[in-house]
Amino acid sequence: QVQLVESGGGLVQPGGSLRLSCAASGTISSINAMAWYRQAPGKQRELVAAIRSGDSTNYPDSVKGRFTISRDNAKNTVYLQMHSLKPEDTAVYYCNAAVRPIGSMTFYAYWGRGTQVTVSS
Repeated sequence: QVQLVESGGGLVQPGGSLRLSCAASGTISSINAMAWYRQAPGKQRELVAAIRSGDSTNYPDSVKGRFTISRDNAKNTVYLQMHSLKPEDTAVYYCNAAVRPIGSMTFYAYWGRGTQVTVSS
């Protein structure tokens, strides 16, 4: 069993900052790419940031320069540092990871349950 657990969401004023964390646990052999997605009410889930095993990253234009994704491979944890938050960043943020479980030769996509981020004055 593999689990992803997000933390760090909450209410923040426009222009503020938040740091999200996502820890992967369970029968993990290795982790390839890790990513953050978000889903606002009535909208499709969208990619916010991704980081590959070699630490290359990519961001959509909507968050580029404001959000930074990083990972700690020793802790199987991925982070999302968010600055200059805007009301349109309000959404449930989900962690995603490509994980190879122990005993498997295949990578599978796992999701966390999400953490709410609300940007409002």
